[in-house]
Amino acid sequence: MIETERLIINKMTPEDLPWLIEMRTPDAVNRYLGGPAMQNPEALTARLPFYLECHEKYGFGFCTMTLKSTGEKIGTSGLQPLEDTGEIEVGYNLAEKFWRQGFGYECAHAWLKYGFGEAGLERIVAVAHPDNTGSWRIMEKCGMKYEKSESHYGIDCVLYAISREEFVEKQVGEDL
Repeated sequence: MIETERLIINKMTPEDLPWLIEMRTPDAVNRYLGGPAMQNPEALTARLPFYLECHEKYGFGFCTMTLKSTGEKIGTSGLQPLEDTGEIEVGYNLAEKFWRQGFGYECAHAWLKYGFGEAGLERIVAVAHPDNTGSWRIMEKCGMKYEKSESHYGIDCVLYAISREEFVEKQVGEDL
């Protein structure tokens, strides 16, 4: 679906469920993902149809990320509706051994580019637990701006957003 310098991002399939559960089981990985309701195999099993339906309904959704160099799956990322708001959010999560290597920014930026380009979105948001500094730093590096704090997925979150116009301006600035 999407290819970056180091990643191949493909639509998630039902066959990805065992890997997804294994990748998100460690406490360090699931600490900030989806709140307490999404931190067990049963919850992920119930959530998978939502991920798959997003692709059918919107033409995008959460996907697996695979390293080009090794073929190893390293995490998930994508665009999906933010619960109860109607807005589209960009999200990403990585297996712990792939943290702090720039993959979060690489996939988030690719999804913003896809969302504003191919999907024709006007605005994209992202949410994170306030203590998840790595995630909101990725948002800021992508040009997203903090808007407010509110509850999503059963936890207090910071909400960041960027418009198509802001993203295009940031791209032009980086190209100079």
